[in-house]
Amino acid sequence: MEFNIKGFVDISLVDWDGKVSSVIFLPNCNFRCPFCQNAKLVLKPNEIPTIGFEEIKSRLERLKKWIDGAVITGGEPTLHKELKLLCRKLKNLGFSVKLDTNGTNPKMLQELINEKLIDYIALDIKAPLNPKKYSEAVGVSSNEPLKKILESIGILRKENIEYELRTTVVPSIHTEQDIEEICKSIEGCPKYVIQNFRPTEDMINPKFRNIKPFSRKQLEKFRENAKKYLSNVVLRA
Repeated sequence: MEFNIKGFVDISLVDWDGKVSSVIFLPNCNFRCPFCQNAKLVLKPNEIPTIGFEEIKSRLERLKKWIDGAVITGGEPTLHKELKLLCRKLKNLGFSVKLDTNGTNPKMLQELINEKLIDYIALDIKAPLNPKKYSEAVGVSSNEPLKKILESIGILRKENIEYELRTTVVPSIHTEQDIEEICKSIEGCPKYVIQNFRPTEDMINPKFRNIKPFSRKQLEKFRENAKKYLSNVVLRA
């Protein structure tokens, strides 16, 4: 089976805390977050050349001495039915696997965990867990997706797997109150990451190219509020 891989980063120091990793990008997404910085991967993936798995395998084998694992990101990786096979191949090569996901495919998530195909999960919490706020953040109606996200969070809570929940904070979308509301709803989460928005040329909504990210002082305020509910809060600026 051919994998629809649209990007590969040989070495990353920022995609998996405490590990050196390679990063695999899969296309397409069921959300349209206006602040997404991978617009082409989401909206026009056919314009991006596909990288064959044999090339990925060759590069990973050359990197084996230097990297600890592989990160699968997107887009939304769980939209791809071949994701399990991709994870299995990476595991067979001897790599730990981290998955980045928006949490809208709890069935796939459960299967990956049951079959021990992933070692770490980063699940994005885009906004407070109510339909109005979530729809604003993800650019589509979120009623049904939100139910699935809550189911995915429930799976992570009960399974024996390392995970983090994370929010990319964006001026004009997120407020201090929003972050506090998110943290109340995920109380007990082992790790919560607050990521600062980073404008690029490849935004889904071009208006967001000109939005100035939150200051370090504001991020520290978010963390201070988050620590009322969560013991392990990490800033990624």
